[in-house]
Parts: sequence; C-alpha cells; structure tokens
Amino acid sequence: MSKALWVLVPAELTLVGCLLAGVAVPAPVIWAAEAVVLTVVVVEAVVVRRRYKAARLAGAERRAALARAVEAAVPATVRRLLVNEARGLTSLVRWVARRRHGVREGDLAASYTGPQTAMMYGFLFVSVVETVALAMLIPWPVVHMILLVLDVYGVVMVLAMHAGCVTRPHVVGADGSLLVRWGVLFDMPIASGLITAARVERRYPDGSLVRIDEPGGTLDLIVGGQTTVRVELSEPVGFVRPMGGRGSATVVRFHADDPAALVARLKASLADGGLSDGIAPRVA
Repeated sequence: MSKALWVLVPAELTLVGCLLAGVAVPAPVIWAAEAVVLTVVVVEAVVVRRRYKAARLAGAERRAALARAVEAAVPATVRRLLVNEARGLTSLVRWVARRRHGVREGDLAASYTGPQTAMMYGFLFVSVVETVALAMLIPWPVVHMILLVLDVYGVVMVLAMHAGCVTRPHVVGADGSLLVRWGVLFDMPIASGLITAARVERRYPDGSLVRIDEPGGTLDLIVGGQTTVRVELSEPVGFVRPMGGRGSATVVRFHADDPAALVARLKASLADGGLSDGIAPRVA
C-alpha cells in the first residue's frame, strides 16, 4: 500500500494546484480523489498502529516501536529524502555559525568543495534570476505565489546542499581513521586498521556522484568530475548510497582540495598507530 503514495501524493498536489489556479474541476472528480486519498491514509494509519503494537508486544521501547512502524508504512526513499533535507537545513545553521560536523580536537578536516563551488553559486544565481523573471512575467497572483514558494524552496535547498559540503568535510581522525563524505548525502567511516595504502591519484572518471565498480569493489566519490585520493582497504567496507541503497568497496577514490595534506596526515597517523597486517601505507 505504501507504493500508492508515489502516485497519490503527486496527483493530490496537481489537483490542489489546479484548484488554486482557478481550473474548473468537476465536483465528482474532487470527491473521488479525496475519497481515495482518505482511504489510503486510513489504511496506512492502521498499518502503523498494528506494527507499533506488534513491536511493543515483542518488547521494543516506544521510540523503537514507532520507528519500526513508520519504516513499514513510509517508503525508504521518502524517508531518506526527508532526512537529507532536515540535515541540509541543519547544515545551513552550522554554516552561519561557522561550525563543522564530526570534527574533534586533533582531527584533520579536509575540504572538497573547490571544484564545485563556482558551479553551485552559478546555479544559485540562475535560480534567483528565474524567480525574478517569473515574478515579472506571470500575471496570475495565485500561480505566481505557488511558483514563488517553489523557487524560494529550491534556492534554500541549493544553499543547504553547499552548506552541507562546507560543514561536513572529510575527516582523518587522530587514531588514523578516515571519514569520507559528500555533504549530507554520503558518509563512509573507515577504521584505521582496515587501511593498507593511501596515495594521491588524480582521475577524471565519468558518472554520477557515487559510482561503484562491482567486480573490483572500487568506489568513486566524484566531485566536479574528479577524484584526487586513492585509499586501499584490507577488506570490503560497507556504505549507504544517497538514496538508501547499500554497497561495499575495497578501494575508495575521492576528492580533497589538498590531497597531499590528507594523505600525509593519514600516513603519519597510521605510522604512529601501526597497521594490523604490518603493511606500510604508500604515498605517491
């Protein structure tokens, strides 16, 4: 039943937009649409309640039981989108306050926003120009208000995405651990004992933000069309994709604005702590 939300939510938004824009929608269509939406909401509420009671009877605490019930009713992709948006808005607050997430005393924070900053601000400029242009061209107040809200929301999300990248850098821990990130969309913690080699390696791979070579277990986390650091692992390490999918990799390639400093710090931390398999890290 949760799959019906993917159809009903856009349909309901479209219907509301038509009504606000003054489109004459026949009353039977409105009543039928609202009846379907109400039915789905009631069914979802029943599912949540049953799952919640079952989890409570199994001994789960209230918060854990509610989480299980929501997972059963709300698609994973929708939950992931909501979490990412909430983290993005939180990152805006951190950006204004000049605070970084997950960076402790003694850690090295490695930024990676260099190749994409100009593109982000360019996209932001285009979004603002589009908002102003639509405000001047659209004569209908209701339609103008709807588009204005959507455009402002889009501008805020662009800023939130960039703020997430600024406030959530890669982190090399004092113990030699590595946290590879891309804003609020990607976090991959790697324990120091799993790292066997690290070197600077500039590449320009094709593909989206996250690309995995399944046969070789190589993960590319691409920023601005490039990666500059290569880290090799003694065994596969799991990660979660931006939309919730899972994977694992034995080689991780990602971008850092100062790759030499990150690799040098990683090598020094590993040399101080020692590697479990006795393999010394490499730096090119």
